[in-house]
Amino acid sequence: MIQTKELREVLHFVFSLQFIRMALFWTLSLIILYFRLFIQRFPFSPKSSSFPRCPPANTSFRPICVITGATSGLGKAAAYALSKEGFYVVLGAHSIAGRSSHLLSKTMIETKEKNIDAHLKGFQVDLSSFHSVLKFKNSLEQWLSDSNMHSSIQLLINNAGILATSCRLTSEGYDQMMATNYMGAFSLTKLLLPLLRSSPVPSRIVNVDEDAIIGKCFSRPKQYPCAHIYEYSKLCLLLFSYELHRQLGRMHNSWHVSVIAVDPGAVETNIMREVPSCISHMAFMVLKLLFLLQSPEIGVSSILDAALAPPEISGLYFFGGKGRTVESSALSYNVKLAEKLWTTSCDLFLASEQAASLLSDHVS
Repeated sequence: MIQTKELREVLHFVFSLQFIRMALFWTLSLIILYFRLFIQRFPFSPKSSSFPRCPPANTSFRPICVITGATSGLGKAAAYALSKEGFYVVLGAHSIAGRSSHLLSKTMIETKEKNIDAHLKGFQVDLSSFHSVLKFKNSLEQWLSDSNMHSSIQLLINNAGILATSCRLTSEGYDQMMATNYMGAFSLTKLLLPLLRSSPVPSRIVNVDEDAIIGKCFSRPKQYPCAHIYEYSKLCLLLFSYELHRQLGRMHNSWHVSVIAVDPGAVETNIMREVPSCISHMAFMVLKLLFLLQSPEIGVSSILDAALAPPEISGLYFFGGKGRTVESSALSYNVKLAEKLWTTSCDLFLASEQAASLLSDHVS
């Protein structure tokens, strides 16, 4: 039975602009993507490419895959699937109120039960904190050294993301949702890029994204604009994916580091854990009636398509499974906007690096 306080919260959320955006715009964005896939069947429409999955390159060592947000949903499904493909999977568990250690152990045990040959290693990381991301990178490098493994990684999957319904600032002063969904992925990628570039075989970065319809907020909202910030965080990640692809293309000896964005579609995960439970259940029910909702085991298909696509494939947007790609929104291909975002993000990254260095010097 819904209590009076909970009912008030539910009604307040349902009649908010943010709920309308989530219910209408996000569903419409998804339908548009599926429509693009549908019209590609006709002769008059521009054809998109689809690519087969390729097994990891033959090496003298087991290829390493790093997955963030790996203790539930798509991340957990991807960890299991890629362990079956022969990867040594490094699971990054988001540290929330001490629960990550238990969830990480539970995920590793369950994955081992389904695949006794799985090679797994787990670390805790809070992607909203640069200090935590830097610590994760240092721990990963130390583990590679202590294990006498090749000092490289072959696959990075930036999967972690949150949908926050209230304003929370990180210790560095950033909005937590933007920091987790975009800046954390940007920082982790920048920090792990040397390990990706030192791989003796082609390596890849896969950014799990969502191409939502972006709208403008013309008035200052009284309520935290969770839908807008989530949309912009995902747009930033998509712009970053395409710009990183261009940047790597200009760098010497970086031809073998590819970047792919992937949209898994609507998947039944705990991304809406902060939304009132009755609303999230209703949303999943509606998506299921529209035949749009997938389980993580099905939804992970697009992520695997992107991760295992031929090594020369880069700068594309995977969606719909079966190795298929589609064009993302026109805004996501805005080169000037992507360049401005890249410059600003690099400046923030450098500032965080300098702050971490000063803190380290002070402690020592």
